[in-house]
Amino acid sequence: MENRRVKVIISGLVQGVFFRASTREMAVSKGLTGWVRNMPDGHVEALFEGPGDIIGEAVKWCRQGPAGASVVNVQENWGKYSGQFDRFDIRY
Repeated sequence: MENRRVKVIISGLVQGVFFRASTREMAVSKGLTGWVRNMPDGHVEALFEGPGDIIGEAVKWCRQGPAGASVVNVQENWGKYSGQFDRFDIRY
């Protein structure tokens, strides 16, 4: 499968429910690279890079999130794979 990149913005009750830590755990378990961070407006933003089918699974996971989250919407912005990351980080 071709490597891809997607940036997602997740809205709803997504801060204060371990969304970032759970996203990192999920991404690392799938071998994806990139980052996740809380936004000042209450959203969570994440960027995933890796095989397109695996990224699709990650986006699907983001639509549910961890226990305690209540996801209302996930905006997707697909782009070209850059290979600039060597791991998946939580950004602050």
